[in-house]
Amino acid sequence: MEVVIVPDATAGGELIAEAIAALLDRKPDALLGVATGSTPLPIYRALAAKVASGAVDASRARICQLDEYVGLPAGHPESYRSVVLREVVEPLGLSEASFMGPDGSAEDVQAACEAYDKALAEAGGVDLQLLGIGTDGHIGFNEPCSSLASRTRIKTLTEQTRVDNARFFDDIEQVPHHVITQGIGTILDARHPILLATGEGKAEAVAQTVEGPVASIVPASALQLHPHATVVVDEAAASKLKLADYFRATYAAKPAWQGL
Repeated sequence: MEVVIVPDATAGGELIAEAIAALLDRKPDALLGVATGSTPLPIYRALAAKVASGAVDASRARICQLDEYVGLPAGHPESYRSVVLREVVEPLGLSEASFMGPDGSAEDVQAACEAYDKALAEAGGVDLQLLGIGTDGHIGFNEPCSSLASRTRIKTLTEQTRVDNARFFDDIEQVPHHVITQGIGTILDARHPILLATGEGKAEAVAQTVEGPVASIVPASALQLHPHATVVVDEAAASKLKLADYFRATYAAKPAWQGL
């Protein structure tokens, strides 16, 4: 696992956007896994600016969802499909045909989960998967004590996660109790998972993810098992890392040709 400490969220967004740009240069039709929430917005803004300036050609890129609420009506503005179309697909100038995600309104939710896992594999696998992290260490919606081998499936949200997500709704009662999420095993299938964490509120989860044991109580710690996982954190989110100085030194000495 590589840990990169940046000054702030804007710098983190720019760094990861550069990594996506490099990937699209090597593989124009790369499948990009995207996350929702406020944390990855600097990435999407930086990448959209590069596309608008002509520095990046994203015309053949493909986009896939990490997770989706269960039970929200089609077209609901806070469904993750709507959010991804609004914040990623449209700003990059892509069509909805470039986008794939699980069907949270399916009558048979389990079948929808299995179909999405199969679709990702048939698409050639995810080349780069963006991740955020919850205050309890969850990635996607793999809440604490999720199986580290889990595949795409339905999960029940913890009350803390519902509280965290209530800011996107009029009140917490509107936040669904269930989601479809890529499982931890599915996430680890991605060729390059990149986790971005910002703010002091994420510091404990980051420390447990990076320096703690691999344990289902901190689902993000499973990234330690991946041969090419990157964790990008701002100074506040890095504040509880015991090895912060080492991480700074190793990144400063990293050969430029290695990229992110």
